[in-house]
Amino acid sequence: MRHLLLALFLLATPALAQTPPPANNAEMAKLFAEDQAIRENVPHAKMQDMAFVEKMWADDAARRTRTRALLESGQLSTADDYYAAAFVFQHGEQPQDYLLAHSLALAAVARGKAKASWIAAATLDRYLQNIGQKQVYGTQWRWPNDALPSREPYDRQLIPDSLRTALGVPTLAKQDKNLAEMQAEQAATK
Repeated sequence: MRHLLLALFLLATPALAQTPPPANNAEMAKLFAEDQAIRENVPHAKMQDMAFVEKMWADDAARRTRTRALLESGQLSTADDYYAAAFVFQHGEQPQDYLLAHSLALAAVARGKAKASWIAAATLDRYLQNIGQKQVYGTQWRWPNDALPSREPYDRQLIPDSLRTALGVPTLAKQDKNLAEMQAEQAATK
């Protein structure tokens, strides 16, 4: 009996010594919530209001600065932290912002956040477009000079629908349907 108790004690000791997983960074969660709140349910016409847009851009820059400080000081480490940071940098201004956002999204996926695969695709598309290349997943929309919305330039052939689906990106048929609906809606308001 004594040996059994000793064996149970020794087996339980590693479980007691394990450190709990790191907690999500509360400040990063707040920055993410702010980043998303300004973009939720904003009509396209509101994006023509330069005072609104300039304030959004200034707030975006401040969130990126703080997020970078959290990242560089090692305060971001969980899947949710990296996921949130990816969205903040996705709303950047430079190709480097989008490439960092892509890396953060990949880290979130690697840490187990499956839904981060969509932002990984979106950040790659935005990065590609900002270095003069065609997007490959079809996640980015443009409204050039009050024209109808478009996803161009877009290499529709590189990525098969099976991969789009695996990453949470709509299929080409669904994208085309969404585009037609958006174009019809915008044409009706002109």
